[in-house]
Amino acid sequence: MPMGQAVGGFGVGLMLAVAGAAGFSFKAILVKLAYQYRVDAETLLALRMAFSLPFFLVMGWLAAKRAERALTARDWVWMAGLGLFGYYLASYLDFLGLDYISAALERLILFLYPTVVIVLSALFLGKPVTRGMLAAMLLSYLGIALAIGHDLEVSGPAREVALGSVLVFGSAVCYALYLMGNGQVVGRLGSARVTAYASSFACFFSLAQFVALRPLGLLAEQAWQVYAYAGLMTVFSTVAPVWMVSEAIRRIGAGPVSLTGMLAPAITMLLGWWILDEAIGPYQLAGMAMVVAGIAVMARGRG
Repeated sequence: MPMGQAVGGFGVGLMLAVAGAAGFSFKAILVKLAYQYRVDAETLLALRMAFSLPFFLVMGWLAAKRAERALTARDWVWMAGLGLFGYYLASYLDFLGLDYISAALERLILFLYPTVVIVLSALFLGKPVTRGMLAAMLLSYLGIALAIGHDLEVSGPAREVALGSVLVFGSAVCYALYLMGNGQVVGRLGSARVTAYASSFACFFSLAQFVALRPLGLLAEQAWQVYAYAGLMTVFSTVAPVWMVSEAIRRIGAGPVSLTGMLAPAITMLLGWWILDEAIGPYQLAGMAMVVAGIAVMARGRG
């Protein structure tokens, strides 16, 4: 019986991890669908964050009740900084980039964030970079080059593809900075509080940006489909995946869960083909295989 329970628990954890990866991958598809109704990145991001804020505030309140120590002024500064880079800037640059490139290419470029962490850790923390890691990084970036070549054929002018790729890579850099900063405080404050508070700050930053750049009346001018996609993004690509991945880690551990994240580029590619009619070509498939292989080698080397 215990063995059966363990197997069942692992199966549930694995399904939650895969579902979480699919949820995060679905975000780019929803953004693309919303863009069909001429909403801009600032408005769509503000709607997503406004819908998400109540969930993060409740998460923060629950985490604070279980916490053994209160946050100091320095801790609040860290939370604001993590929210600025990890959820606000990373999301904003990602939303901007998705206006120019395919959802599949966006996911592949975002998937490069471990390479950015390695480079930044070597530059600022003095961590060594092995030849194997360098080779894996080269393989990953060659794969991105192939995927960009595919987008140049099917998505639009080279200038737009280049701009979108740079914006999304900027998002990956911001997320890498968030991960590095997260590692400095999560041990002291706990992952639940860090996630909830940093995400809440990001929501406030996004809403402040919208108020500064757009008239409030613009919200009333949006099609109902924009609100629907923002709501779906909140539930299926923000709140639910965060819970599913956390629960999967509790059940089966961080290692297996991180491996299921390798499915993200393939999931996004298939969803883009199925829902958005994005073409899948040999260059894109080869590029995806090279990126995933490179990241897998680096993850094993760092583990």
